[in-house]
Formats: sequence, C-alpha cells, structure tokens
Amino acid sequence: MDLRSPEKKFRPELEGVRTVAAFLVAIYHIWIGSVSGGVDVFFIVSGYLITTSLLAKMERVGRINLFEYWLGLARRLFPLAFTVLLFTVVGSIFIMPQVQWKQIIAEVFSSAFYVQNWYLASSAVDYLAQNNQASPLQHFWALSLQGQFYLTWPFVIFFSFLLAKKVLKTPVRKTLLGVLIGLFTISISYSVYKTAVNQPWAYFDTLARVWEFSLGGVLALLIPYLTFRKSVSVVIGWIGLAVICFTGILLPVSTVFPGYAALLPTTGVSLIIIATENSARFGVDRLLGSKPFLFFGGISYGFYLWHWPLLIFYYSYFGVETVAVSGGLAIIASAFVLSFLSVKILETPVRKISVKQSKKRLASVLLGLILPLLCVNTVWALYVKDQGQQQYNLKEYPGARAISEGLESYPDKDPVPSALSVKEDLPSFYEDPECFSNMGDAKVTVCSRGETDQPEYTIALVGGSHSGHWFPALEELSRKMNIQIDIYNKDACRFSEDDFDGLLNESCMDWNKKILEMLKSNPPDILFTTANVADGDTVPQGYLHQWKKLDGITHIFAVRDNPAMEGDPPQCVEERGIEDCSVPRDQVLSGAVPWENTDGIPGNVTFADLSEYFCQDGTCPPVVGNVLVYRDYHHISTLYSRTLAGAVEEELRKTGLF
Repeated sequence: MDLRSPEKKFRPELEGVRTVAAFLVAIYHIWIGSVSGGVDVFFIVSGYLITTSLLAKMERVGRINLFEYWLGLARRLFPLAFTVLLFTVVGSIFIMPQVQWKQIIAEVFSSAFYVQNWYLASSAVDYLAQNNQASPLQHFWALSLQGQFYLTWPFVIFFSFLLAKKVLKTPVRKTLLGVLIGLFTISISYSVYKTAVNQPWAYFDTLARVWEFSLGGVLALLIPYLTFRKSVSVVIGWIGLAVICFTGILLPVSTVFPGYAALLPTTGVSLIIIATENSARFGVDRLLGSKPFLFFGGISYGFYLWHWPLLIFYYSYFGVETVAVSGGLAIIASAFVLSFLSVKILETPVRKISVKQSKKRLASVLLGLILPLLCVNTVWALYVKDQGQQQYNLKEYPGARAISEGLESYPDKDPVPSALSVKEDLPSFYEDPECFSNMGDAKVTVCSRGETDQPEYTIALVGGSHSGHWFPALEELSRKMNIQIDIYNKDACRFSEDDFDGLLNESCMDWNKKILEMLKSNPPDILFTTANVADGDTVPQGYLHQWKKLDGITHIFAVRDNPAMEGDPPQCVEERGIEDCSVPRDQVLSGAVPWENTDGIPGNVTFADLSEYFCQDGTCPPVVGNVLVYRDYHHISTLYSRTLAGAVEEELRKTGLF
C-alpha cells in the first residue's frame, strides 16, 4: 500500500512564512549586521512546494516535460533577477569604489548563471581573496543554490519513479520518501562534517544544503499523516514562528550554519506547515494567511532581491559602516516600492505568457531580459581590463626607492597600481598552482624562480603570504645577484613549530613538518622568512624552535613583519585621499624591536627591520613614492615590493654571504 498523495493546493500560510523570512533577512542585514536563518526557511518551503508539484504532475501525466518545466521556472525567476542585476551593474559603476569593480563584475556573471554560491565558497577559502569587501550581489548565493535545486529536482523524482517501477517494484511515494530520507541523511551528515572542518565553504556548499530541500520534500509526503488536535496545532504553530524569528538571536548563524544548527529554523517552519494542516481559530495561520501577509508574500522574492544592493549602495554612498533607524526604514521602503513596481510591471506580464502555447514568445522575452545584462557587464569588464594594464615610469613612481635612494623630488602623480588592478596585482608565482598551497590543502609544493640556470646562490622563501609578498623584491634582485628563489609557500601559514596564536590549522602544522625535512635534505644558502607577526613585540617561540633545527644547516634571514593597517588602504585612498588614510605609527607598529625582546635566538639568524619604508615621522602612509604600499590592509602590493629590492639587497649583503 502506497502513501496517500499530498494535496496540491494553495497554502496562504506559506506566503506568510515567506513574508516573515524576507523581513527577518532584511532586518538582520540592515540593523543587526548578522544572518537570520531566513534563507533556510525559503529552502524548506521550496522543497515542500516543488516536491508536491512535480509529484502531482508525474502521477497525473506520467512524465515531466523538462523544457516546459525549466522555461516555466525561468518565467518565474528571471524577470526580477535580471532586472535587479542590471540595476546593480549600473549603480555599481556610479556608486561603488573602483577597487571593487572586478569583484562585482565576476559576481554578476556568477549570479546570472546561478553559480554565485560556488564563487563565494571559493572566495571564502581563498586566503588571497578573503579581504574582498561585501558586494551588492552576495545575496544571490541563496538564489543560485535554489536555482540548482530547481534544475536537478525533477531527476530525483524521475529516479524514484524508475526505482519504484523497474527495480524495487514498490509503491512510488514510499520509494520517493526513502530516496528523500537517504538524501537528507547523506547531506546533513556531510553538512555537519564540512561545517566542523571548513565552515566558510560549507555555508555556500550546495551539497551541505540539499538536506533542507529534502526535508521539505519529506514533509510534503508525510503531511497527510501529521494530524493533531487543534489545541496542539495552535501551540506548535506559534512555537514554530517564534523559533524562526529568534534563530538569528539564539545562534551565530553566519559561523555555525549549515550543520546541525540549521535544524532550528527548519524545524520552526516544519512545525508551522504541520500546524496549519489543522487550522484553528487562534492558529498561526490566521496571522500568516492574512491579507497583508499574503500581499507581501507575493512580492517577497523581489523584496529579497532589492534590499541588499540598496543596503550596500547606502554604505558606499554615505561612507558609513552602520545604518541609522531612519536610513534602514528608507532602505526597506525603497525595496518595498521597487519590488511592488517590478512585480507589477515586469513579473506579472511575463508570467501571463503561456509556457505551452507561446514558447517562442516567452523565450524571446526572457532573452530580452538576459542579453542586455550580459552585454553591459561584458563591456564593463573589457573596460576594466583595459584600464588595469598600466606601464609605470620608475622615475615618476619610485615607491620605496624614494626612501632608499634619498630622492628629494619626483613628479606628483596619482598612486599606482590603479584601484582597478591593485587587488589582483599578486606576486607572479601565484599564477602557478604548483607554487603554493591553499589554506586547507595538504599538498606540499616547492618551485624555483629567478636565475635557475647555474645560480650562485639559493634563497628559500618560506612561509605564508607575508613571506610571499616579498617575492617581487627578490625577483628584482635575482638576475643582479645570480639568485635562485625556491618558494615554499602555504596560505595563512607561518614557518613555526606550533600554533602559538590559535590561527594556524592542522594542515599548516603538517606542512611545517614536511617543509623542515625538505629544507634539511636540500638546504638553501639563505632561508627568507618573517620574524614576527604584524605589530608583535617579540619573536614567537615557535619560530625560534624551527630556526634552531636548521642551525648549522642553513642561515635564516628574518624580516620584521609589515604593519597591518586599518580598513582597506586602496579603497580609502580612492575615496578620501592619502593624508586621511595615514595611520599613526604607534597604532599599528610596536615601538619595541621584536628580537631585542627575545631570548634564545640561535646563531644562524640575521634580522632585518625595514619599518622605515612603511612608517616615516611617526606616521604610516598608504602611499610612498606615488605607489600604493598595500593591496589590502596587511599585504604589500607587488609594485611596492619591487621597489623595495634595493633595501632588501642592502640587508642581505649584511649577512656576509654575498
């Protein structure tokens, strides 16, 4: 005997749930500055509705016309999505700082093709991209994930029917229930694991979210059997609403989701769906199914789309980091008006076009929405690429040479690299994935650059990005001093025996052990690394322990770490100018020289303090010699590193090894 078929019907309380979720998302984004768990509510509702719809169609006609299904989805999703994307592109050109343009362009394309969640997942674990500012399109990650679900869910239904009829010879709905429970179990297990080991990636990972859609499907199949007394339904319905509303307060959603913690809001919406099957006079459906909630539920998709770019534009235009009550209300009101108008003017007319009878017309209308966005964004991308290809006259842009060579005068020029290219202006070895390891990558790599054909000296550049950003300086010296540079680099990792400040992961510690053995078996003439961390006033003991293991094997050249600035220097310079973005030295750099406060330094170490090239006269400027010193708040720009070659050479020669 098969399960009873879930009834396909309009459920007004689900529109109300969408209303609550949309408002929660906006309120938390605007005033609380955190994540509410509202998107998890959307995922459950989507899983419930689409499973009910596809199952009904499959049982009624025996098949699902995929082209018509996907065209119908596009008819529902594309008009507002591509309108908001186009608006965001135009708004970004006029409002957002140029330093963010490349990031926004990439996110427009990833959003248009519904892969924004994967783009953000990659950025979340890419140490070199983690300093990206919030873009006006980050909220499209949830829409991308839903789009992937809508695209693939018919195949889950197909597979279940095939399994039931051709293989197991079991009732269809029972088989589908088993498949959904299986997907739920696999996905939530993966989600809990991935959240524990790499939460930033898991947050955007489709596979770590499938269980939420599956749970909605399971609920759709079991809902005919989930009946309770009206008094019980009243209680669990209001409890469900309270759980949804307070999830963001009870849990740090942005740092613990989507593992088992996401069961909280998903349970809340499940309780509401179950409760409203047994409608009662004082049930939660009386509120959620009321006309105001129904009206707003009808435009909640548009409201979600509009609120985030308006918020980010507000931040950028007014140069603020928080939103006042009046400003937040203005954002909500604007998002409400724009969503209402865009639904009325765009979405409703397009949705009236028949999928079955007017396929060509509908496809043409949708292409008319898609192509302008792709064309405008492509032209913008080409412009940014062209503007970012700059050639520099070293006499006009001396950078650190203005200090090392004592240059008293040079032309006053706008700083370079430009805001359009500084974020991507990375040391050249990052172009080769075999030259470095990512944060969570277990692989150990080494590659050689510079003068690799019969070099006179070998320098091993060892550590993370704060060692790596000295590579351009060494590369400048390689031909002059006949140096081969062996690169031992791992993102967010330091050459240390222990995790002294709780910032180094397990793969970093494993990397350190393997790298040490490689250095012992193939010792360089000099090992180039960092001597401390940011404004630290001592040399970490973990560093000393590693260096001691190489005493008598190689010489350590340890350079004092550069200051970590406040905010984002390139963006600050673009928006406010050099003087307003300079920082007092004592705020970002310790007055004590680290190695002068440290005992037990082995005899194979030479230290170099190049702080004078980052801070002068008690101030640390973001620009020196017309060159941006930083590409973000704590990494040296590639161009400035090149101009430090003379200063690095002087310090290297003090070792007496050259």
